[in-house]
Amino acid sequence: QVQLVESGGGLVQPGGSLRLSCVVSGGPLNYYAIGWFRQAPGGQREGVSCLWRSDGATYYSDSVKGRFTISRDVARNTVYLQMNSLLSEDTAVYYCATIRYSDSCQKTITYYYGMDVWGRGTQVTVSQ
Repeated sequence: QVQLVESGGGLVQPGGSLRLSCVVSGGPLNYYAIGWFRQAPGGQREGVSCLWRSDGATYYSDSVKGRFTISRDVARNTVYLQMNSLLSEDTAVYYCATIRYSDSCQKTITYYYGMDVWGRGTQVTVSQ
């Protein structure tokens, strides 16, 4: 069974950077489409970014486009989310998940559907 473990969260000042990691075990990394999602305190979970299966196509929500970058290291079975120019609005628990019931990153991130197996999340706090 596939498992996902996030890491890399922490406290950072506005304008700072963090890199989140999602280690995927149980199969070849390029077999899975992987998405990053976040949930702010009192808010709903939303799509942030996605990396598709073998072609590596990517997609970003409007709120993070130009600031965040998703990538993968197949040899390490790890998907990364590089977060730059962080804002207080980016404060949330960040989750990675496999995407099974969708045919595109755009659809999953925009409409929030198709996720299957989730990690437990990592806290990102952007504050002075």
